[in-house]
Amino acid sequence: MTNSNTAKLSNIGEYTLFSFGDKTITFLTSKNLEKYTEIKKWDNGYIVVMAKNKNKKEAHEDYIDLIPILDNLYMNSEEFLKPIKGVKLDYV
Repeated sequence: MTNSNTAKLSNIGEYTLFSFGDKTITFLTSKNLEKYTEIKKWDNGYIVVMAKNKNKKEAHEDYIDLIPILDNLYMNSEEFLKPIKGVKLDYV
């Protein structure tokens, strides 16, 4: 997996940021989200992540489905997702 086919996932407060190429998609998530701690699986638009919430000691498994988000933005989800081979966390 090279950087050219790897997307990035992070959050700022309750907003999740998914970046690939020159596009960054921002969408609202839980107000309790502290941060994502691990990407467990990438499946062509469906992401299984471990997420740490402010009100819990341990991270829990959570799921992000990008296809309806992309569709709501009138983006061609198939075209956008096709080159992505993996996702990594991107916190600075």
